[in-house]
Amino acid sequence: MSAINSSKGVYQFVQHRRLRYGKCFKTKLFGETHVFISSTESAKAILNNEGGRFSKKYIKSIAELVGRDSLLCAAHKHHKLIRGTLFTLFSADSLSSFVKLFDALVLQATTGWTSGSLLVIQDETLKLACKAMCKMLMSIESGYELDTMQNETTRLCEAMLALPVRLPWTRFYKGLQARKRIMDMLDKVISERRSGIASRRVDFLQQLLDHDGVPRLTDREIKDNILTMIIAGQDTIANAMTWMIKFVDENQQVFNTLMKEQLQIEKNGTRNAYLTLETLNEMPYASKVVKEALRMASVVQWLPRVALEDCVIEGYKMKKGWNINIDARSIHHDPTVYSDPNVFNPSRFPAESKAYSFLAFGMGGRTCLGKNMAKAMMLVFLHRFITNYKWKAIDSDSSIQKWAIFTKLKSGYPVCLISTKDAKNKTV
Repeated sequence: MSAINSSKGVYQFVQHRRLRYGKCFKTKLFGETHVFISSTESAKAILNNEGGRFSKKYIKSIAELVGRDSLLCAAHKHHKLIRGTLFTLFSADSLSSFVKLFDALVLQATTGWTSGSLLVIQDETLKLACKAMCKMLMSIESGYELDTMQNETTRLCEAMLALPVRLPWTRFYKGLQARKRIMDMLDKVISERRSGIASRRVDFLQQLLDHDGVPRLTDREIKDNILTMIIAGQDTIANAMTWMIKFVDENQQVFNTLMKEQLQIEKNGTRNAYLTLETLNEMPYASKVVKEALRMASVVQWLPRVALEDCVIEGYKMKKGWNINIDARSIHHDPTVYSDPNVFNPSRFPAESKAYSFLAFGMGGRTCLGKNMAKAMMLVFLHRFITNYKWKAIDSDSSIQKWAIFTKLKSGYPVCLISTKDAKNKTV
């Protein structure tokens, strides 16, 4: 619990033990045996054996908060069923439409960002990501429902590392209450759609409700996975975008190279038109910046599994029922995997792309369904931000927020903006 309250975040608990015991160590968490492994070979052996010797398993508090039917927690066969139903909703056509939707939201939000504006980047990216996900999933764009979803999802995430004690004053209980309010809201939305009270929408939820094929998801499966996608879209991506802006700001050479590429993209027509998927594919250096930011930040710090049978991984004996955690952050910062791993260097890719060395979205059968959407959101935000603003960090401290399951800056990264248009006008 002391690690959760540390300025270095919950990962400090793992890091201290890894430095003391090596790349594979066993410990106790919440009364259960946990093994942490931090080699690419182990990652490959485990992630390539989903449903055989290993299955996904989160700690009890997380499982109860996101729901047993969430893609994050469903057992192998159940996971395949749900994933197969959701997979078509992440098609190239859907992604293409989403890129334009998100770009429109970014442009709308940044309209009020003028020179001298003081912004907390993490707060702004959180609002943007939540609004984008809610609009895509349920056509919710503003008002009480949007505010409820953002605020309650934040409360839920803050409870994920809490002891699963159901007493009114505990963080876990408050997280469960936040989940209940979200589920009640989703019940209302689904009921109104089915009864015809709400008009038909062209969105993710409507596609799931209209799906007549086999298998057809239950309402509980739909609700748990809409919540899961909002958590993934709101918290993980918002945090990743914040770290990305911080890393770029602290590396002038990266900033200059990136700016050159993005100004050329803008010159080709993005100033007066929405970005497209094709345009994003013309950003090779920005794509490397996104990947390097994901590596450095390691927003999702480890990938949890459970051993379904006794087994041996790289000479280590694992017993059935043990929790096996792939330490993604350690792999991402391993000097034997990446040269100068603590240096932000986008140009390291693709040369240093060793198999199973980049685990921001997992690997194998549980690879994140929304990984292309996440990368697209980061590219869109990066392009619009860097081509329209310069900024000065007010607080560049890298301390991690307490109780954060995802790597989240405590300060939120506050900045003072300078509009590039205003800067150009002053030089004329």
